Amino acid sequence: MGRRKAAALAGVAAAALLVSACSAGTGVPGAVGGGAAQDSAATSADTVFRVAFNQPENHPQFIAMEAMGERLAERTGGRYGIEVYPNETLGAQRETIELVQSGTLDMSMVASPLLENFNPDFVAFNLPFTFDSQDHQREVTNDPAIVSELYSSLDDQNIRVLASFHGGVRSMYNPRGPITTPADLAGMKVRVIESDTNIAMIGLMGGSGTPMGMGEVYTALQSGVIDAAENNELTYFNSKHSEVAPFYSYTRHLMLPDYLITNPALLAGMSEEDRAIFTEEVRAAVEEEGQLWKTEIATVTQSAKDAGAQFNEVDTAAFAAAIRPLVEQKLTSDVARRIHEQARAAATAG
Repeated sequence: MGRRKAAALAGVAAAALLVSACSAGTGVPGAVGGGAAQDSAATSADTVFRVAFNQPENHPQFIAMEAMGERLAERTGGRYGIEVYPNETLGAQRETIELVQSGTLDMSMVASPLLENFNPDFVAFNLPFTFDSQDHQREVTNDPAIVSELYSSLDDQNIRVLASFHGGVRSMYNPRGPITTPADLAGMKVRVIESDTNIAMIGLMGGSGTPMGMGEVYTALQSGVIDAAENNELTYFNSKHSEVAPFYSYTRHLMLPDYLITNPALLAGMSEEDRAIFTEEVRAAVEEEGQLWKTEIATVTQSAKDAGAQFNEVDTAAFAAAIRPLVEQKLTSDVARRIHEQARAAATAG
């Protein structure tokens, strides 16, 4: 089969035509840019899975996925590898989901609220204060007894969730000054992930939710198109948002999973042995990413402070009270309620 060479993004349409002739997982030629800086076992494999990613190369998810690619190449004798394309090189997350569905792209790391657009039951993990800790989130969102049905529910839409990764704890940041209560958000346009749940959440917190791809946020904050954004400390610093929005307020309102998704046909195209290896390495990547998060948060927070960013605590009770109605509003199905209850029960048991 040979190594798959990257082609220009203009070739995506042509690549889509090839999908019908090639099973998913064959590393169909697609977009250019990003990925590994030099040849490696992972990027020289017979089949190189291309993974879309919207964060920089120093992000824990990028590091964990690249390491996974090397292990996968070694364990499969060079049959399979992985190349990760950072910084939205292959498009914003919503666009990459469509590329995965068509088979043009092998995998993508996407924020969990985006999957609500395909099955509203995914809201169960996207609500405020669902998880008490990073470990609690990782265990619940990767527990087959809780998530197997949910993660395979999109198979008929050509989407399969392979695993849930930690996406940090989200708080507010803006260029104007510290936010301490919901009243401080009044009249502010706040960038959110493209989902109705997140828009509703910001509305309850006092602001106006403005959906936007990650790649647009820096300029939008700088120009005043938006007044604030919400994300974790790692994204805040690594995406340089701290340069244009130096006030970071610890609302800690959300702990969203990030999902590694693929087309079910990719898994079907692998041998049973290789599929087992692939699954094991995905799980290993989840664990590695979790450890990387724990060491990186303190480092980037200090770096942001050294560069002039200011961090402040907020009236957590006021924010929690403001957004509490969202839980009842959004848990509209028996499946979503059950999953959310299982998540909270796991926290109590822990």
